[in-house]
Amino acid sequence: MAFHFQTFKTRALTAIVFVAVMLTGLLWNEWSFFLLFSLIHFGCWIEYFKLIAKIDPDYLNISSIHRNIIMLIGWAFMLLGSQLSLRLGTTPLKGIGWYGMLLCTIIFCLNEILLKKDLNIKTLGYSLGGLLYISVSWALMLRLYEYSYSLGDSITVGWVLPCILIAGIWINDTMAYLVGSFIGKTPLSVISPKKTWEGTIGGAVLAVGLVTLGCEAIFHLHKVWLVLGISSIAAVVGTFGDLLESKLKRMAGVKDSGQIMPGHGGFLDRFDSLLLATPFVWLLMWAVSCFS
Repeated sequence: MAFHFQTFKTRALTAIVFVAVMLTGLLWNEWSFFLLFSLIHFGCWIEYFKLIAKIDPDYLNISSIHRNIIMLIGWAFMLLGSQLSLRLGTTPLKGIGWYGMLLCTIIFCLNEILLKKDLNIKTLGYSLGGLLYISVSWALMLRLYEYSYSLGDSITVGWVLPCILIAGIWINDTMAYLVGSFIGKTPLSVISPKKTWEGTIGGAVLAVGLVTLGCEAIFHLHKVWLVLGISSIAAVVGTFGDLLESKLKRMAGVKDSGQIMPGHGGFLDRFDSLLLATPFVWLLMWAVSCFS
């Protein structure tokens, strides 16, 4: 894969803006963290609808009620799974999630079962798949905010664990691109022909090493094995997440899922690795919390 300076420049400049927005949302406070991933949640859903409709035109026939309510069910699930200490008035977000999911589920069932002549199992399956792929992942991301405090006594803010995971994915993507551009020769997969084994392995090794060293230097974490686990998931599972979304795009016959960022595509293009890696990091942290 040849190195193209103009492509790299475009990606780098837009990445700077993207990183600035992401860091503001991640680091400011709990509300900015929640609002950031709520925005990402709805952005991913909108692109998911378009991709699936291109893969299967039957999905074009879903009603606006189906489309909007399934997104709200997913968002309510995020609220339900959140342990953030955010409240609207005296009601915690988790409580709003319970009522929201109940109301949206009732409306969805009435629309799909009672108001339609035929129940289309296939389109329901696509929508349930979207809930698993998108909404569950972002709900678990909100849970990782709380798991940050289990990384060590020096951790006093909740954004540390999400940032470690995101940094691991970003560094892996960048290093894999650079290493693959200069020495990549062996294609990794027909799904994404520009990816090479050399770039993938080089990116993973550099990502794990840099994230582990960075966490030790910045946060003084003593659980090095845990950071190694998180960064390894970011590199390995994140790559599979990228390939999964590439498969969806290939099936849909599109290059990018959206156009929010020049050189980076849409929400799904930007967060495909994080969507798949987040549940695995949550499983790791859940296991640690259970057996520690």
